[in-house]
Amino acid sequence: MSDVKTSYDLAVIGAGPAGLAAATLAARQGISTVLLDEQPAPGGQIYRSVTETPVRDPKVLGPDYWHGAGLVKPFQESGADYLPGTTVWSVSRNLEIGLSREGAARILPAKHIILATGALERPFAVPGWTLPGVMGAGAAQVLLKSSGLVATGNVVLAGTGPLLWLLAWQYLRAGAEITAVLDTTPRANWRQAMPHMTGFVRSCYIGKGLKLLLDVRRKVKVIGNVTALRAEGDGQVRSVVYRQGNGAEQRLPAETLLLHQGVIPNLNLANAIGCAQSWDDAQRCWTPQTDGWGATTVEGVSLAGDGAGIGGALSAEHQGRLTALDALHRLGRIDRQQRDRDAAPHREALEKARQGRVFLDTLYKPAQDFRVPSDDTIVCRCEEVTAAQVRDAVKLGCSGPNQAKSFLRCGMGPCQGRLCGPTVTEVIADARGVSPAEVGYYRLRPPVKPITLAELASLPKREDEIDAVLHH
Repeated sequence: MSDVKTSYDLAVIGAGPAGLAAATLAARQGISTVLLDEQPAPGGQIYRSVTETPVRDPKVLGPDYWHGAGLVKPFQESGADYLPGTTVWSVSRNLEIGLSREGAARILPAKHIILATGALERPFAVPGWTLPGVMGAGAAQVLLKSSGLVATGNVVLAGTGPLLWLLAWQYLRAGAEITAVLDTTPRANWRQAMPHMTGFVRSCYIGKGLKLLLDVRRKVKVIGNVTALRAEGDGQVRSVVYRQGNGAEQRLPAETLLLHQGVIPNLNLANAIGCAQSWDDAQRCWTPQTDGWGATTVEGVSLAGDGAGIGGALSAEHQGRLTALDALHRLGRIDRQQRDRDAAPHREALEKARQGRVFLDTLYKPAQDFRVPSDDTIVCRCEEVTAAQVRDAVKLGCSGPNQAKSFLRCGMGPCQGRLCGPTVTEVIADARGVSPAEVGYYRLRPPVKPITLAELASLPKREDEIDAVLHH
């Protein structure tokens, strides 16, 4: 890692819109800045592979995707160091970053850290979701952006949320055929969302959203009010069984089933650092506690973008700039007056980008039955733990996800709870008859990503550590 300085004023983790915007602004102010990212190219998930995607027809992925290219060039010219292909597996309270790159690990100190870790797809645990051929809509979108690949044969999309409809639109633009879209949005959500319609009508979402929805509905069979769902097959998904309202079960052939019911903050790293978090009942997820500048409860650690609460790509971009300005102030580069003055246009843009979010969050709130799955459904894929086993553990005295680790090893696999945490929390809360806020979430410890013994062994040793081994 010869291209890495020994330390930095600011380290930004994650090269999505928030991370790119934050690193660009900070580096232009002359502080030593590094952007660490797991992917081989900048863009994060929303702008995945924007500089190198094989999908060259701009109409396929849409103008919102190509907006990301406008963030990459300024970053490349900012003077910030960029370390792609880097896994961050630890951040200590004294702001030492444990990272792995090119098969070697090292500790990188920084004076301030901005976490721009983005979002994850909310787990959508239905019977059969572990069958080959069943995957998240986000994963399918990654394949389209990074490799130009779309599923063939009988393709069924199921779930709720803007990303589901965006993927359907992009698939159609890419020449794919979609058998059906199974919309699980509860009808009651429309009534609850209507009081927030005024803000949505004034937002930047309505024109684009309506055009996209109408385009998909004209070309694809859309089945609404889906209240039950499962995938069936022998070693591979072959069909999707669903129920509309209280009607009888119906079956569709499916060689690919793409599931989605919204996104949630990717808070594993913030959690492991010790940043306090709260239950967000509107978005049905845990979010780290931050102030208006993205500062967390851990001194020197800030959060920007969807990792601090779901707001979308434009919101993340403006949050990144606000968080960077606050970091510059905390590092003594600018005073409070300059921070506040420079922040004014970004804060105004952030408010505009957030307009309409309450309507979307209310409308696309996943149904209880899909957040709290039936007994025979696997909720922890790593350890193959079912919802029934979690409920049985509650009967034996298990009060929360951390106790579930001892009872069932939930959350102790390679994903470290990313694919089961929200579901386990909701299942336990439902079984106990309390709020998820009372149940809590996993306490995570480093490493938050898998790291090999060889990488650990490659960590540089201090002389006092070597001496301790040799003489004791």
